[in-house]
Amino acid sequence: MKKMNVGLIGAGFMGKAHCVAMSNMPKLFPDAPYLPVFKTVCDIVPEIAEDFADRFDFQNWCTDWREIINDPEIDIVCVCTPNCDHAEPSIAALNAGKHVICEKPMSATEEQAEAMAAAAAEAAKKGVYSMCGYQYRRVPAIDEAKKIIESGAIGELTNVRAQYLQSWSADPRSPLSWRFVKETAGAGTLGDIFTHALDIAQYLAGNVTDIVSIVKTYIKERPVQEGGVDLLGTVKLGDDAKKQAVDVDDEVSVLCKYESGAVGSIEATRMAWGRNNYITIEVHGTKGSITWNYERLNELEVCYGMDDEDGARGFKKIYTGPANPHGDVTWNIPGMNIGYGELKAIEAYEFAKAITEGYEPSTCFEVGYQLDRVCSAILKSNDENAWVEVK
Repeated sequence: MKKMNVGLIGAGFMGKAHCVAMSNMPKLFPDAPYLPVFKTVCDIVPEIAEDFADRFDFQNWCTDWREIINDPEIDIVCVCTPNCDHAEPSIAALNAGKHVICEKPMSATEEQAEAMAAAAAEAAKKGVYSMCGYQYRRVPAIDEAKKIIESGAIGELTNVRAQYLQSWSADPRSPLSWRFVKETAGAGTLGDIFTHALDIAQYLAGNVTDIVSIVKTYIKERPVQEGGVDLLGTVKLGDDAKKQAVDVDDEVSVLCKYESGAVGSIEATRMAWGRNNYITIEVHGTKGSITWNYERLNELEVCYGMDDEDGARGFKKIYTGPANPHGDVTWNIPGMNIGYGELKAIEAYEFAKAITEGYEPSTCFEVGYQLDRVCSAILKSNDENAWVEVK
């Protein structure tokens, strides 16, 4: 099998997710286009980089991402750093002729995202491709929902509701990591999790054209953690810890209009006690409805309203498996179920296919930039207390 050398920038949680996905991709997909070879991992903390290299069998490690860009043997670069550090290595890698998969959101600013999209467009002309990491749209149930919508089985879309609710930062003792600092994150819940719900909604219903929003920050300061590792609320610091102001959002609520003429709402918060990774989408059409919940990600519920008789109308549950989209990655029997790791493997597979067959993946940098433009419109709407058109 063909081999492709991989360089990883950022050895944290998402770096682990990318490496597990790339390693599993050729194991799960019989027609995988290549076998990834882990060449070099980079992290600004030497101990983290060295430990990661040992655990994931990288040939080399470094603390300067430019070593990866300048290595002519590296074919693919994974960018898994904080948001503010996405643009420079991604653009440099594309300019050096390396394929790039970058975690979402695209960057900490719309201007940086625009520059990344422009560099990606130029690189694509030379057969060099990029992807933004929006793995939740690759859930087989979501792809099945898209097939049903495109078939016309639920009619013309009228309303789309999406949510992403978490609770890991609801405790004010949860430390202030880079995710709570505008300079590094660009935004809080908006960029961190709202963009996932927005991406699923737009994947199923088309692009959002106009929005009105409310953006709120509830916890105004948090204890400062030692070190730069993002602990995602898994530890709590005491009352005597030094505190720092939070300058990003905790919650976002949006009403929106779609190109298709549908309307809807999207909301996200990291402050919802009792919710862990609660992503939901509900799509209504003139003939029926679809609903899905990530915490039961292998199930899709469909109501073919026009086909059911009065008194017998309701949702039909579909357990996804080998017969559904990306069936290669699922197990032999519906109900055996897949999870987060398999979703990242599906993402790695689509990226691999795009690279070897010569096309832009479904979440190319232009798609990531469009999502960032919606987020900019959301912040503008909140500031102006008015409807805003997405540019």
